[in-house]
Amino acid sequence: MSTTTVDTPAEVSKQRSSHAPRRVRRRGENSRAGSFVSHGILIVACLIALFPIVWLIFLSLGPDKDDYLHPGGIWDKMSFDNYSFVLQHTAFFDWLKSSLIVSLGTTVIGVLIASTTGYAVSRMRFPGYRKFMWVLLVTQMFPVAVLMVPMYQMLSDLQLIDSYLGLILVYCTTAVPYCAWLLKGYFDTIPFEIDEAGRVDGLTPFGTFARLILPLAKPGLAVAAFYSFLTAFGEVAFASTFMLSDTKYTFAVGLQSFVSEHDAQRNLMAATAVLIAIPVSAFFYLVQKNLVTGLTAGGTKG
Repeated sequence: MSTTTVDTPAEVSKQRSSHAPRRVRRRGENSRAGSFVSHGILIVACLIALFPIVWLIFLSLGPDKDDYLHPGGIWDKMSFDNYSFVLQHTAFFDWLKSSLIVSLGTTVIGVLIASTTGYAVSRMRFPGYRKFMWVLLVTQMFPVAVLMVPMYQMLSDLQLIDSYLGLILVYCTTAVPYCAWLLKGYFDTIPFEIDEAGRVDGLTPFGTFARLILPLAKPGLAVAAFYSFLTAFGEVAFASTFMLSDTKYTFAVGLQSFVSEHDAQRNLMAATAVLIAIPVSAFFYLVQKNLVTGLTAGGTKG
């Protein structure tokens, strides 16, 4: 006589769990400890990056020019008096107008020249096209002190000293070479078949560039525009040399007015620096959708 044993549901589930395969970590997947460490490092890096900005905003709320020496005392007397003084009793809005004219002018002219240059070198094989790009790169190797005198002489001969156009052209000499290299690499990632399709449809080379290539190159153009804008917005040496009128100072030069030989109004300088960051942040918001893509796409093809 044989006996049959029947396992209960609890015993069956226990047996299945004992024989269930252990979860295998996929290749490239971090463990919990690794994920914790990586997130911790990222948090520390973000705090380090944000600390100067937070500290600047904190100092701008101190009403006295020497509060930066005793920052702990700012907590008891925080106010927006520095911002009120800068907006009402300085040439802040003249600096804003000059900075926007110069920065936006540099962005438009610089990106236009750089995009056509990069496209020509990417698509056309004219004699010396490789050397031409290297010449553009060599122009970035000269320090500002060496370029100051010849540029001043040329602008003086053209009667462009103390003019927005003169300063825009000077900034384009810095922005265009880098942006041309950047956009050339981005245009290389766009298939040649698109140009051929444009010719089949009867478009001229410029029509193909304007109607087919440029819409596809928005990420690269966004990076070039952002670089050109920042180049002109934060530059000091050329602006302080070529702009002679107080009403034509840019923000970078206007900040220097808070520091003299015997005095330094660092509270007002901090408040102005915070206000200066607003236009840059607004411009970054406009181009940020395409910025990350443009920064990485140009290096995917040699």
